[in-house]
Amino acid sequence: MFIGRRQLLAGGGLLAAASMTGLARSATAEAAELKKIAIPPDIGRPERLARLARAQELMKANGIGAIIIESGASLDYFTGVQWWRSERLTGTVIPASGDPIIVTPFFEKPSIEESLGIPAEVRTWHEDVEPLKLVADFLRERGLASSPIGMEETNRYFILDKLNQHLPGARVVSANPVVRGCRMIKTAPELALMQAASDITLAAFAYTWPRLKAGMTVADIDAIIGQATRAMGGSYDGGLVLLGEGTAYPHGTRKPQIVERGTNVLFDCGCDVGGYKSDISRSFVWGADPTAEQRKVWDQMARGQQIANEAAKVGAPAGSVDDAVRRAYESWGYGPGYKLPGLSHRTGHGIGMEGHEPINLVHGEMTPLAHGMCFSNEPGIYLPGKFGIRLEDCFYMTASGPKWFSVPPKLLDDPIGSPA
Repeated sequence: MFIGRRQLLAGGGLLAAASMTGLARSATAEAAELKKIAIPPDIGRPERLARLARAQELMKANGIGAIIIESGASLDYFTGVQWWRSERLTGTVIPASGDPIIVTPFFEKPSIEESLGIPAEVRTWHEDVEPLKLVADFLRERGLASSPIGMEETNRYFILDKLNQHLPGARVVSANPVVRGCRMIKTAPELALMQAASDITLAAFAYTWPRLKAGMTVADIDAIIGQATRAMGGSYDGGLVLLGEGTAYPHGTRKPQIVERGTNVLFDCGCDVGGYKSDISRSFVWGADPTAEQRKVWDQMARGQQIANEAAKVGAPAGSVDDAVRRAYESWGYGPGYKLPGLSHRTGHGIGMEGHEPINLVHGEMTPLAHGMCFSNEPGIYLPGKFGIRLEDCFYMTASGPKWFSVPPKLLDDPIGSPA
């Protein structure tokens, strides 16, 4: 099981529920009664077939004979097969022409066929057979043994190693021109699922914020957000909730944190709808009027989001968005660059089937922004030893510029914002 930054530092999911104090029990019980929002249809067969056709176009354009993808988001994206990674390979080989194959252990075939969403032969291997031999045999059958073979960027090393043993001299290249070329550009059905996920997360925040009480822990707050998220139709595996000085560190601290008057509070959570993610952050001050410094930093960070939004133009290098924010922050006395106090991380990351996926809004990233790309916009400001402010909203690129999935708040006194 993958343990992400949120679960690791915030004690999300079942661990959070187990450590919840009595302060949160009534709020979580009430959250269970929230109404579900309308959920768009899951990705269907026509969409996956269009993805395969696009992938094969890109393979031919880039001189790639086939691509190899093991279990993970990219396997799901192209085939519908949802599978975990283990020492036993389950994956697909997609040739530049013709139907793909799925390679999986013999005893997993019925389960694999349940979620397979495209025409593909399922080739199985027994425990005493090397699965990469099946891959090599398929490539030879299709006349692709001497063609460049693309490896999906998250494939584990053993796949390359065993392929080289069974197909000596294989010309292995990056599959990024194909996989990134498809996955980075979201279609209308994908955007609809991401919008639903965003709507649920924002509504969960709006439910949770007024129910905070003095003495609540991060586990209490995460439990309320999680229950609200699930009640409205999102899958939730734990969020990141930070309090007080913990907000000065982007991914938090293990030190005990409780809500007190004047506490800086940061929610950084998301959910999954139909295999697509949301990711939203909000910063608050609980139980007292914000200090002048809290207001100043909150307002500056909110302006940073707008500067990033204004810089995000189709055709502009992705890194130019980060550069625009950093120029403003340096003019306000932060940094320079990634130094603290200031913005120590990138302005944003790609998002879609994974909470973080290529590419990033980071200095030096030259990939041009294009219609359909999706990103977070979160140029936080962090003051070590004091507090930090992070507002995060995701957007997608259109021909006329970025469009928000969630609209950032304008005032610290009205800190939730609104759905797009």
